[in-house]
Amino acid sequence: MTIEEKIGQLVQRMGGRSKALNSRLGPDELAKVRRGEVGSYLHVAGAEPLRELQRVAVEESRLGIPLLFAMDVVHGYRTIFPVPIAMAASWDPAAAREHAVIAARESSAAGLHWTFAPMVDISRDPRWGRIVEGAGEDAYLGSRMAEAQVRGFQGESLSAADTIMAGTKHFGAYGAAEGGRDYAGADIGERAMQEVYLPPFRAAAEAGSASYMTAFNAVDGVPTTANAALLRTILREEWGWNGVLLSDWRAVEELLAHGVAASRSEAAALALRASVDMDMVADVYADDLEAAIAADPALEALLDQAVLRILAVKRDLGLFDDPYKYHDTAREAAVMLAPEHRAAAQLIAERSIVLLKNEAGTLPLARDTGRIALIGALADDPMSQLGSWRARGQVEDVVTLRAALEAAHPDVVYAPGADSRSDDPGGIEAAVAAARGADVIVLAIGEDYDWSGEARSRSSLELPGRQMELFEALAATGKPLVVVLMGGRPLAVPDIAGQADAVLATWLLGIEAGPAIVNTLLGGNNPGGKLPASYPRSTGQVPVHYDHLPSGRPADPDLSKDTARYMDQPITPLYAFGHGLSYTTFDYGEATLSSSRIPADGGSVTVTVPVTNTGTRAGDEVVQLYMRDPVASVSRPVMQLRGFSRVTLQPGQTREVVFTLSSDQFALWSRDGSWLIEPGAIDLMIGSASDAIRARASFEIVGSAKGSIAPAAIATRIQIEGGE
Repeated sequence: MTIEEKIGQLVQRMGGRSKALNSRLGPDELAKVRRGEVGSYLHVAGAEPLRELQRVAVEESRLGIPLLFAMDVVHGYRTIFPVPIAMAASWDPAAAREHAVIAARESSAAGLHWTFAPMVDISRDPRWGRIVEGAGEDAYLGSRMAEAQVRGFQGESLSAADTIMAGTKHFGAYGAAEGGRDYAGADIGERAMQEVYLPPFRAAAEAGSASYMTAFNAVDGVPTTANAALLRTILREEWGWNGVLLSDWRAVEELLAHGVAASRSEAAALALRASVDMDMVADVYADDLEAAIAADPALEALLDQAVLRILAVKRDLGLFDDPYKYHDTAREAAVMLAPEHRAAAQLIAERSIVLLKNEAGTLPLARDTGRIALIGALADDPMSQLGSWRARGQVEDVVTLRAALEAAHPDVVYAPGADSRSDDPGGIEAAVAAARGADVIVLAIGEDYDWSGEARSRSSLELPGRQMELFEALAATGKPLVVVLMGGRPLAVPDIAGQADAVLATWLLGIEAGPAIVNTLLGGNNPGGKLPASYPRSTGQVPVHYDHLPSGRPADPDLSKDTARYMDQPITPLYAFGHGLSYTTFDYGEATLSSSRIPADGGSVTVTVPVTNTGTRAGDEVVQLYMRDPVASVSRPVMQLRGFSRVTLQPGQTREVVFTLSSDQFALWSRDGSWLIEPGAIDLMIGSASDAIRARASFEIVGSAKGSIAPAAIATRIQIEGGE
């Protein structure tokens, strides 16, 4: 290969825009492909048009190297599933994996080889708009969702025609952006990086993620795209990962704006030294890397490494054997929106709904409920249910809450009332009139799709527009009031929590949003979701997360004491991490341990807890296992998630949940910069939420040992016994 052809493999160009795919694939682009100047395209799709583009690459270029075609397939391709934070609320990795299997099936049929998902950034600040794309605030839950999606996208083999490369993103600490402002720098310590932000990426690596994308932002002053210590040393050398590392959109060029490069050729050199294999759309590698290599010939060896990694994934995808296997137009037509895909979309949407409040058994609504007043613009907004990343999802594919409720119930009156984008209160009076003539009110409020997502950070978490005014007017009618809270992030809604009779967090649920919500309102689905991120009482309370450090003066509700709290807020969040109710009730028995002492080196402990459905309906309980290291060489979080299982129980049924943890899962990042298992007591806590612990047990670790990887990246082995 010539140096120009090598550099060409490192170049990803846009074949169009997200709303105009393939629109740039004119004669100039085809000429670049013929000259071997492009290795990949994004914002392209379609089995037939991409077949022709691939034909030019393999039949008309000198080397005949096939192209990679990529797109942000974040929560579905044509069949759109719940946004990722909603899927995390299912606490069901199998559901996340199933979504990825279907997304891969559809997108590969449309000619794609590569998705820029899953996004596994941990975020403790819901002001950050991209919290919608991840799994919330916890490293353990995030790790399980990360590995599930990687395995779903990639299947058993990348060479299969219905699998695609996962593109795990955004490597580093993008979710820790200061003030929740997208693209802002992160100022975090090494321990937080290792214990909180990196574990989901490590779990994805263990699951075999074929690629990663770098974060836009800087950590401790070093932009990730130029961070050799993070990318080359940790990701490649320490973790032993050897896949393709891609910059984010124009991130190599943005090294100049960060102030760490004085020229484009210097930016190219920094990114290549950091081990970034491919430059997304900036053409810095295309136009300026050759000059950087001329100035520093040692860079050519790094160029060769990057080319070999890119060629390796093209080989693994089977593109050298059959570059056209992703371009079967009959398969493309057959798989899009297949009935079984829509059915899976509804099931996963139902599993993602969280029942936040249910006063006096308001829900489910009786089938013979009289007139239902359905209020709220979001109830009839199909665009929002597609979320901020919608791939090829179409508005006409969406079944809204209004359409589904009117189909399911004979007497529904609808009024939009107020929406999240307008300060016009003109619709409130009509909504109140509709409510007064009804037997129950179902109010859909929250945020539309454009209030969350990339570059959608927001300084306030209160409801936008005149929605609170609408809520208060409806609450004043005295009618039973059910709130369906939509959106892509936790919101500060204390008045709604206080005054509504029932509250469902339904997020943005995809094309089957309406049927999923209606089936839940009417009792066909018993909600079993749990919150993947805490809901604050006010914007000023963030960041608020369950696994905080204890402080020398732990928060106390007694205002006469000087403790770590706000004087004008309760010390708890509005709704805690892991919170979620059910239409039935569950009872926990005592926790029993396999041993009271385990060795630090190679030890393990099993904790067993019986859980009983004490209600009259079948339901799911997410049994959550937390740990605490009460005395250590460094201050440890008050609790950390170390296992969970979503268990279905029939009325009166008891099943035992058995968690087996290795000693590695109790390691901490030591002051000397390594994983260390220390001797001493470990407290285990099992419950239905981080603030609803039902059983406790303690054991002792004997001796000390080196840990292996981040504890949150290690999956706890779980067995469900009895009650078959």
